[in-house]
Amino acid sequence: MIKVKLPNKEHYDEMMDSNGECRLNYRNYCNWLYSTEEKTFDEKRRKAELLFHRVGITFNVYGNNEGTERLIPFDPIPRIISAEDWKIIDAGIKQRVTALNMFLYDIYHEGHILKSGIIPIDLIYNNSQYQIIMKDLNLYGKIYSHISGIDIVRNKDGNYYVLEDNLRTPSGVSYMIEDRKMMMRLYPEVFMRQPVAPVEHYPNVLLETVMKRPLSSRNLGKTFSSV
Repeated sequence: MIKVKLPNKEHYDEMMDSNGECRLNYRNYCNWLYSTEEKTFDEKRRKAELLFHRVGITFNVYGNNEGTERLIPFDPIPRIISAEDWKIIDAGIKQRVTALNMFLYDIYHEGHILKSGIIPIDLIYNNSQYQIIMKDLNLYGKIYSHISGIDIVRNKDGNYYVLEDNLRTPSGVSYMIEDRKMMMRLYPEVFMRQPVAPVEHYPNVLLETVMKRPLSSRNLGKTFSSV
């Protein structure tokens, strides 16, 4: 049987509350976790690593003498996000991406945010990433970043905060999709215990976003929780 440590009060525990009880969104998962032998996780972890190695699902590690490629980590204990929390995250990320695109449009056009002194002009114009060729260039829909990687963290107060915004080369979504596939392959019983929103439609949503036209009228779904 799996042994679960009591929550560390210095950090927010996704699974356990301050009384050591499983949070509501983890209740079904906890029941399964406590009844599963620890050796089962060791066996399936090795199987996951073997399958990832065969398929070649790796990521690059720069500045590391041990090698530049590693297998993606596979953790059978998921971070489960409730529908209520995801609605807040979803709305917040959309608002943030909208604001970031408005900011990029402004600095390449009227520059109100620079003239007002909110952001120092030198910070923008002397930045090596500032592209003078984009000055006064109008893009379709005023969208400068079609794909944004917004990294969020959960503080010990239980609230989500943005760690950083990745607008140049956001990556990592493929790992999420492959991890989900592996989780469903090795632990199908977990998905039978509670409703889990799909993620396999992501490539279609990505294509639709880049092309800026709908692929179809069907409902592609929304991600309200993750495993």
